[in-house]
Amino acid sequence: MIGTAVLVLAGFLILGGGESRSQTATGEERAELLVRDDSPRLSEGGEAVFVEFLDFECEGCLALYPVVEDLREEYGDRVTFVVRHMPLHGNSLDAALAAEAAADQGEFEAMYQRLFETAEDWGHRQTSQRQAFFGYAEDLGLDMERFAASYDDPATLDRIEQSEADGQALGVTGTPTFFLDGDVLQPASIADLEEAFDAALRD
Repeated sequence: MIGTAVLVLAGFLILGGGESRSQTATGEERAELLVRDDSPRLSEGGEAVFVEFLDFECEGCLALYPVVEDLREEYGDRVTFVVRHMPLHGNSLDAALAAEAAADQGEFEAMYQRLFETAEDWGHRQTSQRQAFFGYAEDLGLDMERFAASYDDPATLDRIEQSEADGQALGVTGTPTFFLDGDVLQPASIADLEEAFDAALRD
């Protein structure tokens, strides 16, 4: 899986999916665009901030999911991992809604993991996968009435659309796109990611 991820990472950068256009936002504005108060966190390390703009249905995001999980295991006590939504595929918006609705009950990480681990079951389908996402919520033991209300709440959609707008303002053109301490990363290998983390923690 890791070997596959290395190839996907290199190919995805060659195709330009991980690049970003010129970024005009600077300073406090840029910081706000990267991380908002309601942006989901997978860890709260504190010394550095890693942001991933992702799409749960994106093949590159799926392939690199175990890499990000390994980075979290190694650096999660020192680095804050932040997720920003950039849904680009048919069911990825509904997947993001499910993740945000789970976050309302403190279970964003559990739903994040479930969506990636089951992506081959629901991804790239021509029909709505809402029922599958509600099934995952039930499996996680969530309050289903509260989950449904949050899933359908216009404010939940607003948060996702805000994330998309922030990414566009930052020049994000594809997923996954990574930022570390405000700088966009364009790694050619997993080692490049690890070196970037080590450098950020040394500064």
